[in-house]
Amino acid sequence: MMGKTLLEVSGSCESRFESVQAVLEEQLQSGAELGASLYVDLDGKGVVDIWGGFRDVSRNVPWTRDTLTNVWSTTKAVTSLAALLLVDRGLLDVDAPVRTYWPEFAASGKKSVLVRHLLSHTSGVSGWEKPCTLQDIYETRAAAARLAMQAPWWEPGTASGYHGMNFGHLVGELIRRITGQSLRSFVAAELAGPLGADFQIGVSPADWHRIADLVPPALEPHALDALDPATPMYKTLTSPLTPADVANTADWRLAEIGAANGHGTAAGLARLLSAISREGVIDGLHLLSSETIDLALKEQASGVDLVIGLPMRWGMGFALPEEHTFPYIPDGRVCFWGGWGGSIVVMDLERHLTLAYTMNKMGGGVVGSERTEAYVSAAYHALRKMGS
Repeated sequence: MMGKTLLEVSGSCESRFESVQAVLEEQLQSGAELGASLYVDLDGKGVVDIWGGFRDVSRNVPWTRDTLTNVWSTTKAVTSLAALLLVDRGLLDVDAPVRTYWPEFAASGKKSVLVRHLLSHTSGVSGWEKPCTLQDIYETRAAAARLAMQAPWWEPGTASGYHGMNFGHLVGELIRRITGQSLRSFVAAELAGPLGADFQIGVSPADWHRIADLVPPALEPHALDALDPATPMYKTLTSPLTPADVANTADWRLAEIGAANGHGTAAGLARLLSAISREGVIDGLHLLSSETIDLALKEQASGVDLVIGLPMRWGMGFALPEEHTFPYIPDGRVCFWGGWGGSIVVMDLERHLTLAYTMNKMGGGVVGSERTEAYVSAAYHALRKMGS
């Protein structure tokens, strides 16, 4: 158990990573964090497993190791891992047209859209044509069918445009067509269950008592009124409009939104995604080959993303280091992704490190926040001090 602070930080932390714990203590004491958890897996060992603060705004319910949070787009990292599992098993070919598995997707000029285009956010189908409501996307299969009928908003493969809310509908439909299982069921049966990872897409009502309500950011991530309604950015971000507090509703929690409604702990996230940084093998369980991991790290798109509006580099399902947009993510064999408000998971193959961060008080950034940067930077500073 860690030492007491004004807001107690609990868990375990090796002394060489005490700077990471210090940053969490500082963020909790300052009020920047309400409640949060951090996990660092290094060489297959949990060297940081800490949490602190509160689940609720009234500060009555302490954050515990099993506190769940909606991690927004960090969910996409788990969805991508599920797809890579099928790639590794020879059931999904990233160079095949999507229509190979999902014939209806060929409609409206999408015959040449490849599986790799979905995984790298370059398909041209980054959202739903209006009108589209949150209730519409809660109907997972119907919402996927709508996407199959749409024309792309730009030429597929020529640029990335972040598939903000529909990534899980697209990739999840491929998984359903191949396995007969929903994305939610596949993740539970093939990943979270075998690995003992505390993570769900959506969340069972039996676990709702463990969820920390999200606190929306002070400012929305985009000034939507200033955007051109004809652009992929505007169309993606407004169809449907998704206020942050929707994550606290029953309908959201019950839905299967593989882009945005994953619920988990930092330890659960790190356990799952360490499949990448541990080079495909977790405690004797072989999940991915080196060839599949190399594929995930191969650059698919580079440039200003049409939806995010910032320079991005995309691999197969994950972002790759980009020094201007993510200066705190080191170069090399590293991939990562995060969620609105700050959650993140970083997979570093060169250092055999997986870092995960979850929280309930959202920052204002689309991906990451100042707090995210502080934790990741502290972990890498500790590694440098060790000469890693």
